[in-house]
Amino acid sequence: MPPARRPLLALLLALVVLLSGSLPAVAASTLEQRLGSWPQWHLPAPLPRPGQRDLIYPSWFEGEWRATSQDLSGVEPEIQYAVRFVEDRSGRIVGDRAFNAQSVGRALLGDQLQRVRNDPQNPNRQLADLNGDRYLESTVVGRRSEQRPQDQFLADELSLQVLHGPGDPRVSQVETLSRYARIDADRIEARQWQVSYGSPADGLMADAQRSWSGILVLERQS
Repeated sequence: MPPARRPLLALLLALVVLLSGSLPAVAASTLEQRLGSWPQWHLPAPLPRPGQRDLIYPSWFEGEWRATSQDLSGVEPEIQYAVRFVEDRSGRIVGDRAFNAQSVGRALLGDQLQRVRNDPQNPNRQLADLNGDRYLESTVVGRRSEQRPQDQFLADELSLQVLHGPGDPRVSQVETLSRYARIDADRIEARQWQVSYGSPADGLMADAQRSWSGILVLERQS
């Protein structure tokens, strides 16, 4: 498989990370340095564990959007899907993870994806039911976010993914860093960088196995 082609597990991360209480602000150099070393990423990553806290977005994300994702390698086709960002109980803006996951998942996988469910006890865990008596369990285990001047926002998430089905579970880890820029009230543009690692069972230290980068454009629908 070419390095730029995302495997099933990496594709399904896009279900969760659109491209994912925010952690305290950190020095700008942390995520910029991480970005500068792509695709030679390795674990452990400089990403604190999120606990039960969701990823908090800037207020300008609120609403419904049409997303267009383009693979910069040209290997994968451009896809479009709907996403939305809503207020949580504290009035902060978060992604509607199950809706967004199902939307992008259907665009990528078609009828292979049946539905996506949130874990009611943990906003960082989702279950995606697949055909063939399979389901994907995805949990964000590391996160760092940073709001920058001039309406820019960076977020880096590490997700542990377990594909359950016939045979032994398939376990992997996928890290996605997104850099968003608000162009105007109705348009957000982003660059995304992603790598996949092996199972944590292979050791806490790991080098990137596959990499991918792309462009994401959000156009407001309401």
